[in-house]
Amino acid sequence: MDNSEAFDNSERSGQTDRQRTQSGGWVCARDLVKSFRNGGVSIDVLKGVQLDLAIGESVAIVGASGIGKSTLLHILGTLDRPDSGTLLFKGEDVFQYDDVTLAQFRNQTIGFVFQFHHLLPEFSALENAMMPALISGLNKPEAAAAAEEILVRVGLQDRLHHRVGKLSGGEQQRVALARALVLKPAILLADEPTGNLDNSNSNQVHRLIMELNQELSMTLVVVTHNMELASYMSRCVTISAGQLQQQVK
Repeated sequence: MDNSEAFDNSERSGQTDRQRTQSGGWVCARDLVKSFRNGGVSIDVLKGVQLDLAIGESVAIVGASGIGKSTLLHILGTLDRPDSGTLLFKGEDVFQYDDVTLAQFRNQTIGFVFQFHHLLPEFSALENAMMPALISGLNKPEAAAAAEEILVRVGLQDRLHHRVGKLSGGEQQRVALARALVLKPAILLADEPTGNLDNSNSNQVHRLIMELNQELSMTLVVVTHNMELASYMSRCVTISAGQLQQQVK
């Protein structure tokens, strides 16, 4: 069986797997190692990280800057590959996929929200939110319908055709959240999703993320310095000496 067939078989069994509520086995990171070179010096960031994520679970990764939080999130999102270790999704080691299959898996399975929303300012909210659906192969009417549905859910029904460059910071981040969720991914990864927002908009986005986590039964992992946001999560972890540790909230 080639990588594409493995991915397709995994997707076909998705409904049964998503109905299961188990403490492990949905997403399993094992022995993740990652280092970087800086001026000829090797810096070990992750040293054998272990992490299990259950269906619908919410996890905050907290701690000081530079300890590897975003590095771990990028590996969990398959945006980067570890030096060694495995990332299992429903029992499949996704880092055994070739780059094309891995990109397909990422598009259909994982949504991303970043501190900087990376929206296209000259495009409308609807056009921005449609992008992942178009990339996945949906036709334009189908992609527009999916994007409109999630934009309405995040409270932007009156902003569908506004250029995002004309929207407020809070509205732009809600467009970014809608874009991340347009395909109803199994996993949502967020890196400082409210880092650039004021308190009022931050609180709105916090509540929205947690509501959608429950409504869509998606696994949620958030990197944050905001301990209020972290307190909403079902558990909180940090990285110390390259290892994941449970954090008392």
